[in-house]
Amino acid sequence: MSVILGLNAFHPDAAACLVMDGKLVGAVAEERLGERNKHTMAFPENAIRWLLDHSGVRLRDVTDIAIARDTSANRTAKLAHLVRNASTAASTVQKFLTRSTDTRKTLNNLAEICDADPSLVRYEVHHVEHHLAHIASAFYVSPFESETAGLSYDGSGDFASVMAARCEGNKIEVLDRVTLPHSLGHFYTAMCQFIGFDLFGEEYKVMVLAPYGADNFADELAQIIQLDPNGWFTLNSKYVDVAKGISGADFTDDGMMRMGRIYTAAMERLLGPSRQPGTEVTQREMDIARATQARFEQAAGQCVARLGQQVPLANLAMAGGCALNGVMNARIQRDFPVENVYLQSAASDDGTAIGAAFHCWHAKHDRTERFEMRHSLWGPEYGEHDIQAALEQFGLTYRRCESEQVLLDITADFIVEGAVLGWYQGRSEWGPRALGNRSILANPAIADMKGTINTKIKKRESFRPFAPSVLREEVGRFFEQDIESPFMMHVVKFKPEWREMFPAVTHVDGTGRLQSVEEENNPLYFRLLQALKARTGYGIVLNTSFNENEPVVDRPEQAIACFNRTDMDVLVLGRYVVTKPGYAGSGEAHAAHPAQP
Repeated sequence: MSVILGLNAFHPDAAACLVMDGKLVGAVAEERLGERNKHTMAFPENAIRWLLDHSGVRLRDVTDIAIARDTSANRTAKLAHLVRNASTAASTVQKFLTRSTDTRKTLNNLAEICDADPSLVRYEVHHVEHHLAHIASAFYVSPFESETAGLSYDGSGDFASVMAARCEGNKIEVLDRVTLPHSLGHFYTAMCQFIGFDLFGEEYKVMVLAPYGADNFADELAQIIQLDPNGWFTLNSKYVDVAKGISGADFTDDGMMRMGRIYTAAMERLLGPSRQPGTEVTQREMDIARATQARFEQAAGQCVARLGQQVPLANLAMAGGCALNGVMNARIQRDFPVENVYLQSAASDDGTAIGAAFHCWHAKHDRTERFEMRHSLWGPEYGEHDIQAALEQFGLTYRRCESEQVLLDITADFIVEGAVLGWYQGRSEWGPRALGNRSILANPAIADMKGTINTKIKKRESFRPFAPSVLREEVGRFFEQDIESPFMMHVVKFKPEWREMFPAVTHVDGTGRLQSVEEENNPLYFRLLQALKARTGYGIVLNTSFNENEPVVDRPEQAIACFNRTDMDVLVLGRYVVTKPGYAGSGEAHAAHPAQP
């Protein structure tokens, strides 16, 4: 038996997965477990322990450990960078050596971490270059076996920021790379910092702020990212100092990373003073956000076009942090000769754990048996006993629904009448999106619902939109692009006649970050949408992640705690339904029942 443990470790979004005989059996990001720090770089020891417990194997059964990091990659580019940036080289090298030492030490101590006998451990360690792991994470779990274009782009990993590849069968042929300091991801992060969002992972705020802006900074942004019609792109170091940002990165004891300031004083001379975090977002920041997104799309389009010169784009497998930009993803399917595109649910760095594992299976072991990831539900699940124990621990009044149909009827009635409802079911989602198992749900047709959830539940900026989950059969009815997006990876325009109908999930530019739902990728959630359609005539619901300024909830106790400290009206945990005291919804009589001893 082949048992491959895939890891993203000592890199943001630490995660682990387990692949047994070429099939994925589980995957989870470390931030969901343990100390629950967002985007943690900590070694994913809690994720590993859960995977082994869940699958019923021991560390001694693991045949391979595949790590999405290869320190030998891109050495020539690294040396050239160190020569050019001698003043910051020492601290950068020290961080690199520390991470390498930590990796070796932790792997040597893995048996102790897993309470295993080290004399029985027999696994072989494989290192897979960061962007190769990204491309593998998409191609090897896609439905594509014939010639496929592979693209990975993000900030950086193993000193590269873009990789282009030709994929076919069980082979990935790397065709080209873009190395630092040139990086679309770091460009976007620099602009994110300049606009005043300086925490790791806040780039999505710039994307959703962009539609509020006017076209006033296009010429300035064109100076920062320059396009080569016969190649890729160039990041102007006059305005963006990647080396300084990396050398100034702060790694805290809890595994969090805060990037050093990437933008330079020259950028402030070009655009004016940067916004300080916590101050008011003005029209100027909105205008800069618009120019940032527009220039990013132009440069990303250049990358896709460049890839298309080397490999037909009919099948496209794509990953990397920049592949989370749903606006660009929709543009790729609209503006390029792409017939089929695949992005798995963890396109960000956590997904490299899967890429490393499947690269080990296919490339290292030369196996041709394929696995297709058709859903995202690969994380932990807690049974009815755990749920009931948590409810009684918190002293909540609840009702247990006697059947799935009763559960769906009650839930649909609550949503239709205007409840903000926590929905906690089955295994958790793999990746950053809540896709119907750890979600907060609401009626998208209620005009003030967006403001209600932003203010009372999520406690976040008012300009941030919420996503629509839609029955796959309804996508062409509501949206201008009839697109398949099971992992919420595309931002597409509603047809004009539906924009006022669904104000809670329609952004200022008429778009929504679409999740298309089929029975195959989440049967219970699919049936809930069907129940909503039976009541309203449309199979659509507002869906946002079940959390409040924290990682998405994992255990039932975390879901209850979030429910208690926010203004959610209803909580549905498995077949258990709880309403807030005093909630006046018409379904309350159906939902309440005293807790049983």
